[in-house]
Amino acid sequence: MRKYIAEFLGTFMLVFLGTATVVIAKGGVLAIGLAFGLAITVSAYAFGGISGDHFNPAVTTAMLINRRIGLKDAFWYIVAQILGAIAASAVVLSFVTALGLKTTALGQTDFPSISAGMASLVEGLVTFLFLVIILNVTSDDHGNSDFAGIVIGVTLAFLIIVALNLTGGSLNPARSIGPAIFAGGSALHHLWVYIVAPEVGAILAAFCSRILGSEN
Repeated sequence: MRKYIAEFLGTFMLVFLGTATVVIAKGGVLAIGLAFGLAITVSAYAFGGISGDHFNPAVTTAMLINRRIGLKDAFWYIVAQILGAIAASAVVLSFVTALGLKTTALGQTDFPSISAGMASLVEGLVTFLFLVIILNVTSDDHGNSDFAGIVIGVTLAFLIIVALNLTGGSLNPARSIGPAIFAGGSALHHLWVYIVAPEVGAILAAFCSRILGSEN
């Protein structure tokens, strides 16, 4: 049970700190990228020893494919991650309401300037790159567990900075599900992109990392 609680808390931290930086602190591209990146780094060092610091259904999918986690745990990890994201978005919504801000702006991900196909490509690519880094830096064969949290956080920050003005830079189905449920509108209508594309990217990254020897 404590593994699932750790996944809930880690995902909560990621979504809460990241989306609050967007809508409450009104941070720029750099601030937003760093908020998500540092949130995942802090959560990795705080909870990684308990659950392995997934905090992302796409990460759990890749770990399942590469047999680093069992099917039962993978299912409950994803449930905990989604619930953590929803809880975080509910808290952000309460803060936004208290400030009298628009309750339809909750740091949700969307792609108003590009097509669904291009958005899928962007999210699939950045998630693929993110997962390749994660799977290799945490590899028993050639990884570096001491610095894995920092490497993963920095990677996430830079990938979000690149993708932010294209798709909002999700790389994480749970991160998109939480805000979309409360914000509704186009973000909810386009939510399928933020579920399917990261999962496809994760699956490709799992097989690519096998070729690189991450599971030896």
